[in-house]
Amino acid sequence: MNRAGVGCTSRFHLLLTCEHAGNRIPDAYAARFKGAGRILQSHQGWDPGALNLTRYLSKRLAVPYASVPWSRLLVEANRSQSNPRIWSRYTASLSTEEKNRILATYWWPHRREVEVAVGEAVARGELVLHIAVHSFTPVWHGEVRTADLGLLYDPARPGERAFGVQWQACLGRIAPDLRVRRNYPYRGAADGLTTWLRRRFPEDQYLGFELEVNQGLMETSGWRLARRAIASSLHTMMDPNGMLPTG
Repeated sequence: MNRAGVGCTSRFHLLLTCEHAGNRIPDAYAARFKGAGRILQSHQGWDPGALNLTRYLSKRLAVPYASVPWSRLLVEANRSQSNPRIWSRYTASLSTEEKNRILATYWWPHRREVEVAVGEAVARGELVLHIAVHSFTPVWHGEVRTADLGLLYDPARPGERAFGVQWQACLGRIAPDLRVRRNYPYRGAADGLTTWLRRRFPEDQYLGFELEVNQGLMETSGWRLARRAIASSLHTMMDPNGMLPTG
């Protein structure tokens, strides 16, 4: 766990993760990805900009973060091991033994690290607010995405639904020009790390969100203000009476 401090108030313990932080391929599997450089550099291989935002929020909010440097094309860190989409076209044909070896070495460590971090905070009586940071392409299969930020959560969990509504409103006050949508461009209840953790911790212990950021926004002059707005909104949601240092 990379730590910039311990993030908690009297109510929340904030935990940041980045499941698609990098596009590295271990040497042992490099031959399978020969000629795949362009795909690895694309959104198919990782979430461009997500790790930089995670590190920024970690520093600004003095909270821990955990990240996965390996490409999602090796093994998809944001899918359950029973989901066929956990394997890409480069790894789907591997033997069961080899797949289990990849899971043990490159998939399970992140899951266990995050689960332990949540469990430790819960044991202290804290409510965990988990923000998994991701990015999405401005256009997908010809469809232009109509949001700058997406706040993904499980609407069947009242605590997450209430927090999501309030977080969207808070962002609207801080940065009215940001287009913020809930459960867009994906569904927050779909298979992912947050869904996996919801099965292990009830909502009076754990609130799981995926923060999806439009990669197009990250390439504009307004990105610096936007990321400050994200940090300020999270700080306000955790501690309405606190002050976030400028910078």
